[in-house]
Amino acid sequence: MKLTCVETFAGAGGMSLGLMKAGFDVLRAIDIDKWAVETYRKNIADHVLEQDVRVIRGAQLLNELAIAELDLVSGGPPCQGFSKQKKGAHLGDERNSLVREYGRLVKEARPRAFLFENVQIFGQKRGQELIDYITSILTDYTVYKFFVSASDFGLAQKRARFMMIGIRKDVSNIVPVLSCSDKVINVRDAIGDLPPPPEDYSEHPTVPNHIKCKITPLNEQRFRHVPPGGGWADIPEYLRLDCHNGVDATKGGWPDVYGRLEWSGLAPTITAGFDSFTRGRYGHPEQHRSLTLREGARLQGFPDSFRFYGTRHDVRLQIGNAVPPPLAEAAGKAIIRVLTGVSKAPKNPLWPEGHNVAEVVQLPTLRRRISVSTPPQRKIRRTA
Repeated sequence: MKLTCVETFAGAGGMSLGLMKAGFDVLRAIDIDKWAVETYRKNIADHVLEQDVRVIRGAQLLNELAIAELDLVSGGPPCQGFSKQKKGAHLGDERNSLVREYGRLVKEARPRAFLFENVQIFGQKRGQELIDYITSILTDYTVYKFFVSASDFGLAQKRARFMMIGIRKDVSNIVPVLSCSDKVINVRDAIGDLPPPPEDYSEHPTVPNHIKCKITPLNEQRFRHVPPGGGWADIPEYLRLDCHNGVDATKGGWPDVYGRLEWSGLAPTITAGFDSFTRGRYGHPEQHRSLTLREGARLQGFPDSFRFYGTRHDVRLQIGNAVPPPLAEAAGKAIIRVLTGVSKAPKNPLWPEGHNVAEVVQLPTLRRRISVSTPPQRKIRRTA
């Protein structure tokens, strides 16, 4: 039997897609955004509800699903309150309270494990108060923290994220370990085979959500001067925005604005504004345009068969806010190994912060983990 899961803050379904591929049976998905729910329902299943997590209670959830115990509750509460782009963004943002709601629901439902995903900065000083809150109310769980990069899981994207995996103490003391991809993917691998989108701004006839973004003739003229890997500093001064003239590009000055990707490189973090090169390095490596919605979806790890619904604004939010399915799959497999009693480390392991297994001893009647504690490491390290 597959292990069971409830997905909170499900969005368009990136995490559910990855967890299902890992082997979980997602029984219920919950999100408050109407178009995200529509996308989820039409691509994954009808078990998704348009509902506010704040009104859901753990006992009610188990009762509705007619089960005594869940194996996993997963979720990535909104992260805009922790944006590093805005000083003090974590102070007084009401969306931060949704992290507490996630912790409450886990406490009430008491699954065998939980999975939490957010921006990297959440795992640092800005999110420490909420991390402390979650660990203080979930004392029945051993909580493992990970700092991960999407590029280590088969994506052509520099997406740094923070994850927590909680394992109920009466279930297992095996340490969850992520398995990194042994393939290095670049931008060409991810989107290089896509045909150009139609010039009339209609959707490509065979590629869903592959639509050229409208830009002004002046912005297109500016962008024609930008080489692969370049940015606004490559634009002649007479064409630049007034705010860029007189700025020393070597000392900051938003170097990624009007940026063009390189075929052999990685994309930056795909945000909700990824369809405009005026917001960052989101210009196509060759064509004089921004990334299309489909190209953003591919960089996030969604298959072409996955169609997003809503306005352009709705869709770019769904894509930019999604948990990349390959990252969710790696986390799901790590949790399944723990819940099914597998203590042997996977290939290309990524250990949680403060843990590093020196040796794994497996006897016919005993699986025993010998571990040593190491100082927290902020950089991802792979062990062969």
